[in-house]
Amino acid sequence: MKALKISRKTGKFAVARLVSPLSAAGAAKFGPLSLVNEDAPALPVNDGWHRIIPRLTGICGSDLSLVEGHASTYFDDWVSFPFVPGHEVVADSDDGRRVVLEPVLGHAARGLSLPFDGAAPGDGDDYAHLVGGCLEPGIQTGFCHSTGGGWATELIAHESQLHVIPEAMTDEQAVLVEPAAGGIHAALATWPQVSAAIARGETPVVAVLGAGTMGLCAIAGLRRYVPQVRIIVGARYPHQQALAKSLGADVAVPANELLRAVRREVGCQVVGDHLTGGAHATIDAVGNSESIADCLRFTRPRGRVVLLGMPADVSLDLTGLWHRETAIVGAYTYGTEHLPDGSTKHTFDLAIDTAAECRLDRLVSATYRLDDYQDAIAHAAAAGRRGAVKIVFDLRDGRNKKETR
Repeated sequence: MKALKISRKTGKFAVARLVSPLSAAGAAKFGPLSLVNEDAPALPVNDGWHRIIPRLTGICGSDLSLVEGHASTYFDDWVSFPFVPGHEVVADSDDGRRVVLEPVLGHAARGLSLPFDGAAPGDGDDYAHLVGGCLEPGIQTGFCHSTGGGWATELIAHESQLHVIPEAMTDEQAVLVEPAAGGIHAALATWPQVSAAIARGETPVVAVLGAGTMGLCAIAGLRRYVPQVRIIVGARYPHQQALAKSLGADVAVPANELLRAVRREVGCQVVGDHLTGGAHATIDAVGNSESIADCLRFTRPRGRVVLLGMPADVSLDLTGLWHRETAIVGAYTYGTEHLPDGSTKHTFDLAIDTAAECRLDRLVSATYRLDDYQDAIAHAAAAGRRGAVKIVFDLRDGRNKKETR
């Protein structure tokens, strides 16, 4: 098979870190990523495994962090090198189904007992299974040597990870299902503060900082699954602001104007660089020191900041968090969601509906062949300033192919 592979070579990661500020394509060329031809991953001995052939595979922020040498060392013990990246996947399975991949390598995939009946791969309160069972360590497909990943012409996946998609759903919509699931999971994480505001007779306000793929998916999730909420978005680029409005944002402003927009919405004061009140909850879809600090400034006392963007090492003055009793929670993947109406559903079921109903295929800005990976990485790294959102690898070779580039 043909694949893009990340090798564990310290020198290559160091080169990528040095080169990436100048050229993402250079980081892809000289860093730990390489294009190889090799045998496909072997199927584990336990039942339920399939070979799947990707149609489209997305390039996400965590993938770019790896390629550019900026991934946190936290993951060193939770992944197995060398591995093939790519976890936003729509594919054909070996039994003739068109599927999307739920990438978390849960208990069922590893041959272990489920934490409870009907558990999704991302469920469970102990992560020991991520380094156990029949697979090498890996937080999910795309970070595990045993399974391969979507940046390849073939990989393996467990039945528990596969979701058949409706015939009417396009491949371009389907490749957005995984990011949509992450956005919905983050949107639902705001519900404790939103529901408390509703109970007090207030109009709940949720701010979203960042409107790349994940921020836009969080906006769609808020509008569809979090009732009565007012959504205020800070987006760096005009095309992101327009997409945010089309997906349900009530207000979309440049990112550096979000504090003022929240203040106008809730009618509070400013003391120093903090609002005296603020949004009931904020979703940080950027994930760096500056964005987290900004979110703490315009989230009200006893509010919640949901980290959807993937932070690495950050430096923060947490005095305001202590004084305002702000909660910071992570929103990593998905699983079984507890919805505001009291029902429970798997996030991927919600995401499949959302990707189709919200026409998330419009976020797919360009497609590239695997051979053109350096250009693809460069485009993805500069997506915002180039007026793009989601960049994907197209591995269809004529299978119902729709050209987007």
